[in-house]
Amino acid sequence: MKQKQFDIQIRNIFKTYSQGNVGISVLKGFDLEIPGNQLITMMGPSGSGKSTLLNILSAIETADSGEIDIFGERLNEKNEDQLTLYRRKTIGIVFQFFHLLPYLSALDNVILPLFLQGVSKHTARKLGLAALEMVNLEDRVGFTPKELSGGEKQRVAIARALVHKPKLLLADEPTGNLDSESSDQIVSLFQRCVKDLGLTVFLVTHNQEIGNLGETRISMLDGIAKII
Repeated sequence: MKQKQFDIQIRNIFKTYSQGNVGISVLKGFDLEIPGNQLITMMGPSGSGKSTLLNILSAIETADSGEIDIFGERLNEKNEDQLTLYRRKTIGIVFQFFHLLPYLSALDNVILPLFLQGVSKHTARKLGLAALEMVNLEDRVGFTPKELSGGEKQRVAIARALVHKPKLLLADEPTGNLDSESSDQIVSLFQRCVKDLGLTVFLVTHNQEIGNLGETRISMLDGIAKII
C-alpha cells in the first residue's frame, strides 16, 4: 500500500516566552501530520497558542525545539536567508487587518512583493491582474483601500498572498472584521484556492461554522494541538 503523503509535519515543538524572570510556555509539544491540497481549520480560545503556531509555520518566529517540515522544507534547520526565501516562495499570508498600503491602488498593493523579489514591472503587472481576477476584483484594479469595502480589502490581501503562486496559504482570522456575507465570500474563495489552484489553506478562526468546513480540523488548547 502506498504510504500517505503528509505535506505538513510537526514533531514535538515547544515555544516559551520570557516575562522578566518568568517563562511562559505557549506550545507544549505535540505531533501533527497533515496532507496538502485541502482546507485546514484551527480553532481554540484566545491564548491557546494558535497565533504562535501560525507564526512558526510562516517562519516569522522559530520554535525553541522540535521539527517542522513544510512541503519537504525543514524550517528548524534553515538560516535566516533560507527562511526569507521560504516566506517569499512557499507561503502566502493573509492577516485579519489586511495590511494594505493606503496610498497604493489595489494592483500596486498586490504586486509590491514581486518588486521586492526583483520581478520586472511588466511581469508583475501581468501576475497581479491575474491574481485580482482570481478574487473577482478585476473591476477594482485602480481603487485605493479607502475606496474598497472590508470584504474587497481582504480579497486584495488574498490576491497579494497568491500572486507569487505559493504552495501554502496561512490565514489568521481572515473573516474576523467582516460581515457574514463578506465572510462567506472569503471562505468560498479559500475553497476555490484548494480546488482550482491545488493550494493548501491553513485557516485560524474563532467562527465555529467556518471551523467545521475544514477537511482537517485542528483544536488548540493550552499549547497542545490535536486533529479532531
